[in-house]
Amino acid sequence: MTTTAVTGPAVRFADVWTLPGVYAPQADTYLLARALRDEGVTAGTEVLDVGTGSGALAVLAARMGARVSATDISRRAVVTARLNAVRAGERIRVRRGDLSTPWPGRTFDVVVSNPPYVPARTARPPLWGRARAWDAGRDGRHVVDRICSRAPSLLRPHGVLLMVHSGLCGAGTTVARLSEAGLTCSVTDRARVPFGPVLTQRRRWLHTRGLIAAGEDEEELVVVRAERI
Repeated sequence: MTTTAVTGPAVRFADVWTLPGVYAPQADTYLLARALRDEGVTAGTEVLDVGTGSGALAVLAARMGARVSATDISRRAVVTARLNAVRAGERIRVRRGDLSTPWPGRTFDVVVSNPPYVPARTARPPLWGRARAWDAGRDGRHVVDRICSRAPSLLRPHGVLLMVHSGLCGAGTTVARLSEAGLTCSVTDRARVPFGPVLTQRRRWLHTRGLIAAGEDEEELVVVRAERI
């Protein structure tokens, strides 16, 4: 496990285009892209990108030779991901729906996800609007926990889940829940990045809840890897 700064992506996402309200590639995207590259995806690997957003990770997997499926609950994200696949000259099957529901009964070699994970003042995530891409309940785990519970049924034997999220919503909790679900799990990468606009706005509230120290202005991102043995 390493702790590194995300200073320059090993993968270029400069050409990714997004509709307003769709999550654009950021530090967490680059961190997950690095994990995907390290996983050794090759021709014939079946990959599912859960919460694809811009489709950047799906396009990366397709460029590596994988057969890629992707989902997002946002109509704008689905349109964005499809357009970015066309612009990249890659074939990606993108369907709208909640988590993996658009692909019933399917299993995959690799599942990647950069889900909403920011702790919010409301108990449930918003049903629409830009904040749906990051707000995830008061503990930030509304979507993360659902992915943890669903992962075993999505993975083939020796299949791997790669998920990135903030340390604010508890990397240890994620590892424990995936382990309880029967997967071999660990944190494989970490990075510290400056607070973006959302966390900067919520700094006082996060401090009041004991999630950050006074004056803290950096967020830890973690990549969790879980394998079905």
